[in-house]
Amino acid sequence: MDITVRGTIEMTAAMTIIGTIGWFVVMSGQPVMDVVFWRCAFGAVALLITCAALGLLRGRLTLRILAIAAIGGAAIVINWLLLFSAFSRASISIATAVYNTQPFMLVGFGALFFGERLTLTKLTWLGIAFAGMLLIVQTGPDAGSGIVGIDYFIGIAMALGAAFFWAVAAIVAKMLKGTPPHLIALIQVCVGVVMLAPFANLSHLPADTWSWAMLVTLGVVHTGLVYILMYGAIQKLPTHLQGSLSFIYPVVAILVDVIAFGHRLHPAQLVGAAAILIAAAGMNLGWTLWKAKPPVESPQAVK
Repeated sequence: MDITVRGTIEMTAAMTIIGTIGWFVVMSGQPVMDVVFWRCAFGAVALLITCAALGLLRGRLTLRILAIAAIGGAAIVINWLLLFSAFSRASISIATAVYNTQPFMLVGFGALFFGERLTLTKLTWLGIAFAGMLLIVQTGPDAGSGIVGIDYFIGIAMALGAAFFWAVAAIVAKMLKGTPPHLIALIQVCVGVVMLAPFANLSHLPADTWSWAMLVTLGVVHTGLVYILMYGAIQKLPTHLQGSLSFIYPVVAILVDVIAFGHRLHPAQLVGAAAILIAAAGMNLGWTLWKAKPPVESPQAVK
């Protein structure tokens, strides 16, 4: 099988799986803090086995790598807490659409901390995404969705907060160039276990098999397997193809929300979600909105 085809299959599978995460979070019936704790715990087991099998645990860890990865781990865990909390407040569809403002958070950090230039094209994509967000927020929740008033706007804010902390984690990951990504992921979920253990409801564990099945799936499949598939694909695919395939995730999440929970977006919200996703795709894939002007020849250059 061609390496690009294999990478495409792996990335498609990873994004499809992660698009279903909202359903598993909601159907677990557990508090968000407990859900994230068990995701980290079961994910740590899956990733530990993977890292050991790949020989990544020998001679690769330094105090610097541990410290930097731990900071990124804290950001990732907060990201999960906020995003999962947003699902019940603003619906999976809307929370996922707003969460996909991540690239713009990253661009902002790049301009602030790394002196990266903000081009007119980037600012235009940012403006389109912002307009999409206004459409979503101003339309408000569906009257039949059970989501009301202040909870809805808190959900929007949580999804934005989750995107912010994802961008923090991405910036931190840049400092770990050359470190195997599976190892970074293992450190991150181990940090999550330590962070959340004091707050998780460990004295009253889920009593039913269904809840445990949901939590194990979130850890082993949505964390362990997804990391393995995604990082395997990243090594095989060009950046533009990685970026385009990543948009399978929000599309699947919105479809799951419609099919499983009957949460349908208003027309204005559909337009807003589409605007955010198109703008994010344009930012990720480097789409240009205007043709560059050809350089003007100086009179001396004319023969």
